[in-house]
Amino acid sequence: MFAMNVSIDGCYDHTYFKPDEELMDYFTRLMRDTGLIVYGRKTYELMVPFWPDVAKNKSGTPGDIAFAEAMAPIEKIVLSRTLKNAAENTRIVSENPEGLIRELTQQPGKKIAFSSTSLFPRLLGLGLINELYLIVHPVLIGENKHLFENFRVPEKLNFQLESSQLFKSGAIALHYKKSE
Repeated sequence: MFAMNVSIDGCYDHTYFKPDEELMDYFTRLMRDTGLIVYGRKTYELMVPFWPDVAKNKSGTPGDIAFAEAMAPIEKIVLSRTLKNAAENTRIVSENPEGLIRELTQQPGKKIAFSSTSLFPRLLGLGLINELYLIVHPVLIGENKHLFENFRVPEKLNFQLESSQLFKSGAIALHYKKSE
């Protein structure tokens, strides 16, 4: 599973989005269905230690705390050649990330959440991501990082809309599953 906040025009810069309590509840439910989080280094450094600290210190809104408490205990893998140290319940993998992910996706259990915009195109192109959760926020950002910028896949990938949810903020969550 790959989940990402994006603008209407596909930008994913997290500084443009401030999820309200309703959206934080949505993200918390996603975390409760997750058995492993696979990060790239940059995303990992955005998420950890921030969210584990929120869980530990009970700082933030009730929605922030609930999300942090759901996310913090989940096992994590960071795919990085440069990161040397990671927090507890996290291991660093620097060799053959595709092989590891292929192996992990064959194991039964809860969902694996992939959280790396730099690895996303490659993992999707290799068929290792079967679900997309795109939360589209009602804002146009323009020039910035776009999720599908310079995106190439070896063949057409079809997805089917499984569900959508409209939030009071005007954001909409789209859940797609890969179809054959």
